[in-house]
Amino acid sequence: MSTDNNNNGADSKQPLRLSKPGKLELRKTVDAGQVKQSFSHGRSKTVVVEKRTKRTFERGVTGKMAAVPNQELAEGLANLKKSAPASDEGRADAARRAAERAFRDDSAEGLTASEREKRIAVLEQAKAREAERAEQAAEDAARREQERKAREAGERARQEELRQLAEAEEARRQAERTAKETATTADPAAAAVAAETPATAAAAASKEALADASVEPPADKIRTKKGETPVRPQRGPEEAPVFGRVKKGKGGEDQSKKTTLRAKNDSGRRRGSRLSVADALEGDEDRMRSLSSIRRQREREKQRAKEALATQQKVVREVVVPETITVGELANRMAERSGDVIRELMKMGVMATVNQSIDADTAELVVAELGHTIRRVAAADVLEGLSTPQDEDGAVASRPPVVTVMGHVDHGKTSILDFFRKANVVSGEAGGITQHIGAYQVQSAGGRLITFLDTPGHAAFTEMRARGANVTDMVILVVAADDGIMPQTEEAIAHAKAAQVPLIVAVNKIDRPDADPLRVEQALLQYEVQVESMGGEVQVAHVSAINGDGMDTLLEAVELQADILDLKANANARASGAVVEAKMEKGRGSVATVLIQRGTLNVGDVFVAGTEWGKVRALVNDQGQQVKQAEPATPIEVLGLNGTPVAGDEFIVVESEARAREVAEFRQSKAKEAASLASKGSLESMFSALKEGSAEELPIVIKGDVHGSVEAIISTLQKLSTDEVKVNVLHQGVGGITESDITLARASQAMVVGFNVRANAQARDSAKRDGIDIRYYSIIYELVDDVKALMSGLLKPEQRENYLGYASILETFNVTKVGRVAGCRITDGIVKRGAKVRLLRDDTVIHEGTLKTLRRFKDEVREVANGLECGMAFENYQDIQVGDQIECFEIEEIARAL
Repeated sequence: MSTDNNNNGADSKQPLRLSKPGKLELRKTVDAGQVKQSFSHGRSKTVVVEKRTKRTFERGVTGKMAAVPNQELAEGLANLKKSAPASDEGRADAARRAAERAFRDDSAEGLTASEREKRIAVLEQAKAREAERAEQAAEDAARREQERKAREAGERARQEELRQLAEAEEARRQAERTAKETATTADPAAAAVAAETPATAAAAASKEALADASVEPPADKIRTKKGETPVRPQRGPEEAPVFGRVKKGKGGEDQSKKTTLRAKNDSGRRRGSRLSVADALEGDEDRMRSLSSIRRQREREKQRAKEALATQQKVVREVVVPETITVGELANRMAERSGDVIRELMKMGVMATVNQSIDADTAELVVAELGHTIRRVAAADVLEGLSTPQDEDGAVASRPPVVTVMGHVDHGKTSILDFFRKANVVSGEAGGITQHIGAYQVQSAGGRLITFLDTPGHAAFTEMRARGANVTDMVILVVAADDGIMPQTEEAIAHAKAAQVPLIVAVNKIDRPDADPLRVEQALLQYEVQVESMGGEVQVAHVSAINGDGMDTLLEAVELQADILDLKANANARASGAVVEAKMEKGRGSVATVLIQRGTLNVGDVFVAGTEWGKVRALVNDQGQQVKQAEPATPIEVLGLNGTPVAGDEFIVVESEARAREVAEFRQSKAKEAASLASKGSLESMFSALKEGSAEELPIVIKGDVHGSVEAIISTLQKLSTDEVKVNVLHQGVGGITESDITLARASQAMVVGFNVRANAQARDSAKRDGIDIRYYSIIYELVDDVKALMSGLLKPEQRENYLGYASILETFNVTKVGRVAGCRITDGIVKRGAKVRLLRDDTVIHEGTLKTLRRFKDEVREVANGLECGMAFENYQDIQVGDQIECFEIEEIARAL
């Protein structure tokens, strides 16, 4: 802090006078001065210091007003006279001469005696102060010089001490090295003496250096004479006082605690908040840092942090956007503020709040505008990864075959399985008729496992195939030797052919007196089932489920067919299969019978079955025993479903419950949409599907009133078949349209034709539910015309080329965003935009494509006539030259008919 005082004595003061003499005179009653205060960071402040005096006036002898002398001033003047030494004649003479000069000046100015005394006193005080200032300045200079010398002496002593310590350490190390070298050549005793002598000398040198360093007293212990100001020790950088909060450094032991130190004066008292003149004139080494300075430093740090945040590179993220997304969720995925996203939407004209949803296209524009990349996903993406991958040859092993037993009611399907399983299953069913699907696993005489599926007729088999679950490897067709071919036997044959699986015929009940197995084999020829005895490839076995005749032959036929198929599966993969049946049981919840097709199912696996999901709580085999796992081709009961699936649903193990729940919810939503927006399987939709070429055959289910009418319809439709399209009659029969016919049509996407027959109530309900359109005919030619129209849609249309015109290339140009353009003149016919063109060079076709653009006078035109000039450009072709010829033509498609 520096102080500038502008009060330079009484001589510089001029009295305040009126314009004319002899009037009232005024002088200053305030002694004012200025003090300049200096702060940190180059700041300063000027403070005005004033001293007010009180004056009173009275009328003198001459009648003029004169000031009454102040009692304090008079006492100060008297003390000044007493304190003046008598021996100091020079100073007294100077004061007397100054007083006489002042008296003469006052007389000239007309001052009173009291005024003159006061002026003299003031002059004496000013001179005394000047002398004190000079003496104080000399003392300060001497004190600073003494402090400087003390600092230099202390620094020299410290440097000398460090040098001596370094020399002693070097001497010790040299002595150790010499001792080691000596020890390798001399005896151990001499080496010890040689090592001890340099070490002793080094220790003595260290002690001597410490003694020399301790001779000179430290700077803070320097004695001073009585009355002199003691020299304050100069602190080094490490001893500098710390004000404010001390932060702990990385290796500082003295700064381990957070402490707040405040500056104190020599007496240990904290400085007050008010600043006096004396404090301002003193040194500023004990001054604290102001709160304003700390506040400004924090503001600067915040500003630097903002600038660093603004200048740092923006992070580009890959944003996953579904079909619909809310504004808030989109902002979170981009790590942007919601206000910025809403601002971009407003620029596009979209007014949306944080909770409103936007489509994927709008979200893509916002993401691109904010500098991120987008990855669009659809709702169906949740099904990715559920499909079964193709197994490598080294990872697969042989598995048991899966055999489905089908046939007419009471022909002995379950009795055959009962013989194999050595258990009375028929007696436990209502009326001895199979009411549900049974899945069993038996072992042949050779120790090979075989999995059997027992179905109530063929309905469940068709339900599974309609859902794409072809779980069976082969079909055993059970026909009673006494009854022969029955209606459900015909349907079973039709379903086996539609599933394209091998067929094995088991002629049962050969122990009956009226059994005729040969008649059954001959009757199968009518349904294109030719057994081996008739020169065909279908195996046949004559069996009796009562006494067990021929049962070994049937098992051998199954094993032979399995060897031909070479059935294999990967047992180490994730488990997958199909739901054979599902039901709700009291105390057990939803129970599903699952046939494992690939992988191994373990207890605790999380799975998805159609629209339901669950976690395996228990596994029960066909013997009613709980097991820990199920391998491929094994039927197993699964407990732990949260709902009841449908027979034929796909069963697959997933990685987590969240994944299973997500897939199940998506399938449920799709099922609801399909139920509400089911499209009818009418002839029109079937015709469009055939026209697109998605079908090579026309599947049909035909039911008629008499057998002759059905045979005539089938014969007429087969005559319509050609090499390109043919009719595939899935099932034919006499009688009304039943629910099984609708189920078969739905599984094979076939059309149902009724000739002079109608569908019963159950079939109509099923057709309405499944969206199957049933057509009724009473005239055979109308039926043939409709089928002929459908088959014509399978034929590819005939393409005919129509010539349009020729053009000659006169010049070529390069046009921005278009490419190479040919300037042409039409020499023959016309040229149309969008038509097919051929580029001829030397009468050789070098390119055939589509005309991209056709312009005349910079305008896009639809066609250009003969003799006119135009500009043409080809689609994805630029190699055009002057002199080339352009041939323009168009392709006309002509529908074909049978």
